[in-house]
Amino acid sequence: MRLFDLLYRQLEENPLPDAFAHKVLGFWKKYSTVDSLKIVNQLSQGLIELGIKPGDKISIVSEGRPEWVFVDLACQHVGAVLVPLYPTLSTQEYQMILKESEVKMIFVSNGVTLKSISSAAQKIGIDSIFAFNKIGGVKSWLDVMREGKGKNKEELEQRMKDVRAEDICTIIYTSGTSGAPKGVMLTHTNIVSNVIESSKVSTLDKGKDRALSFLPLNHIYEKAGIYIYIYSGIGVYFAESLEQIADNLKEVKPHTFNTVPRLLEKVYDKILKKGSELSTIKKGIFNRAISLGLKYDPNKNQGPLYNRQLSVANKLVFSKWREALGGNIKQIQCGASALQPRLARVFWAAGIHVLEGYGLTETSPVIAANRMDAIKIGSVGKVYDNLEVKLGEENEILVKGPSVMKGYYKNEELTREVLSDDGWFKTGDVGKIVDGYLHITDRKKELFKTSGGLYIAPQQVENKLKEATIIEQAMVVGEGEKFPAVLIVPNMDEVLTKLSGTYSLMDFEDMRRDPKVRKLFQDEIDRANEILGKWAKIKEFRLISTNWSPETGELTPTMKLKRRVILEKYKPILDTIYANKSDFDLSKFENMKIEDMSLEELEQFEKMESL
Repeated sequence: MRLFDLLYRQLEENPLPDAFAHKVLGFWKKYSTVDSLKIVNQLSQGLIELGIKPGDKISIVSEGRPEWVFVDLACQHVGAVLVPLYPTLSTQEYQMILKESEVKMIFVSNGVTLKSISSAAQKIGIDSIFAFNKIGGVKSWLDVMREGKGKNKEELEQRMKDVRAEDICTIIYTSGTSGAPKGVMLTHTNIVSNVIESSKVSTLDKGKDRALSFLPLNHIYEKAGIYIYIYSGIGVYFAESLEQIADNLKEVKPHTFNTVPRLLEKVYDKILKKGSELSTIKKGIFNRAISLGLKYDPNKNQGPLYNRQLSVANKLVFSKWREALGGNIKQIQCGASALQPRLARVFWAAGIHVLEGYGLTETSPVIAANRMDAIKIGSVGKVYDNLEVKLGEENEILVKGPSVMKGYYKNEELTREVLSDDGWFKTGDVGKIVDGYLHITDRKKELFKTSGGLYIAPQQVENKLKEATIIEQAMVVGEGEKFPAVLIVPNMDEVLTKLSGTYSLMDFEDMRRDPKVRKLFQDEIDRANEILGKWAKIKEFRLISTNWSPETGELTPTMKLKRRVILEKYKPILDTIYANKSDFDLSKFENMKIEDMSLEELEQFEKMESL
C-alpha cells in the first residue's frame, strides 16, 4: 500500500463530508473526501504539466491546513518527493536544505513564510513558488490546478501505477538539538506500516469522530497523525493558530488531538493559576481535587472513599476542564519529549486520557505507545507488534522493523553510524523495559560526565524541577566540571504570586540576587536533589531573564532543548558558576564512611558539602 492509497480507502469505507476543514473569513470551510480527491488529482495533473518528474523534490513552508495535505498527496501521485520545512528556519538553513535536496518547486502559506524563504530560494535559482494565500505578484496554488485541468489524465494514471511502496515519498529534515539538520528518507511502507499499527490502538469511531490539528505538519509526528486520521475515517480540522486553540476546541469539539508535553504543562499551569484566584471555599474544593488527581492510578482501585471523593471532584472541578477541551475528548496522544507523571495522573483523574508514546523521525515515528487498555504512567507504553526492540550498550534503545527509515539523504557515513547492516537502528535514547512497558531514562548524547568520571542524566532532574510552577524551563549543566548546576528560566507570574507581588517593580538582576527569591528556587532544587546520589546533586543555579523558544533559537520546534546553543549563549554565566571553586574529586567520597576519613579528608568533605 502507498500513502496516497489511504484517502481512496477512506472514500470506499468511510467517506466524510468533512475530511479536512479550516477557518476562512471566520467560518469553517470543509472539504469532503470526494472534493479532496478531485483537488488532489487536478493538482497532480498540474504538476505534470509544469514539468515535475518522478523523483523531483517539492517543498512546503506552511502551517497546517488542507492545502498542505493536498500538495503532499499530489506529490505522491506523480512520484515526486516532498521536503517539508519549518516556517521558522534561518535563511542559511533554508539555503543549505534547498540546495542539498535539489528542490524544484516551493509552496508557501502567506507573505510571512514567503519572506522567510524567498532570499534562500533566489540564491539557489528556484523561481517556481506558489502561495496558498493571495499574495500580490506571486502565483497561487490554484494556478497549478488550472494548469492541469483536463490534461495528463492517462499519464497521471500511469505515474500512480508506477509508484512502489518501497519508494521514498518524503525527506524530513530533523530540527536537531545540536549540529546541522539531517534529511531522513522515508518510504511509503515506512509511514503506512506505522499508520496501520497506530490505528490499532485507537478508540475513535471511524466515520464519526473529529480531530483538531495544531502541531507543525512538517514534523513526522503530526504528518503521520494526519494519515492515521485519514486511514481511520476521522475528520481533520486545522486550528487557526496556537493562540486560538482554546476557541477552536470549543468550536470543533474534537474527540482527539496530538500534542507535546510543553503545551500540556502550560495548560496545567493556567488551570492552577485560575484555581489560586478562587474564593476561599472554592479554592479549597479545587485544591482537594488536585490532591486527589495527583494520587490517581488508572491501574489501581483506591477504595470506595477515594472513588467517592473523586466523583465529587469530577462534578465540581474536572467537568469544567473537559468542557474547556470541547467536551468530547476520548484520547490525547502526547509525544516528542517526556511527560511529567504528575500531569498524566491529574489529567487521567479528570477523565482526560493522555496517552504518552515514543518515537523518532527515523522510525516514522512511533515505536511504543500507551493505550486505553494498557497504560503505565511514567512509561511510553508497549512496543508496537510489528517492531523489535532491544537494549544495546549503555542500555541504548535499538529498534528494527518496517517503519525504520531508509537512511539519511546524501549521508551514507552517518547512516552507517546509526543503522546496522541487519536493520537495527540506534535511537540514541537510553531506556529500560519493565513488565513489558518501555521507559525512557535519558538521551544517550545528553548524558555527561563530571570531572570525577561519574555520569549525570540531565532529563531526570530537569523534569523534576519543571514540576514546580515557578520554573518555566531548566537545563542541567556541568560536563567535565566538578559538580552539576542548572540554568533556570523562571515563571515570573508565579514567582510574583508567591511573593505577593512585592517585587513587581524590581529590576530582574536585583530580584534574582534577593535571598527570598533565591530561597524559592533553592527549595525546589533541594526537592529534586532528594532523588539523586551525592555526585549528581545540583550544587549551584542561575536564573535566566529571557524565555527560551524556537523563535529565539534555544528550543526546537517541538520544544526540546538545544543544549549546544544554550551552552554557547550563556557561557559567561556558566563561567561564573565554575570559577574559583576548590579542586575536589567529588567521586572520591562516594563509598567512604565518615568514620574512616582522615582529618584532611574530613575537612575536604565538609567543604565539598557546603558548595
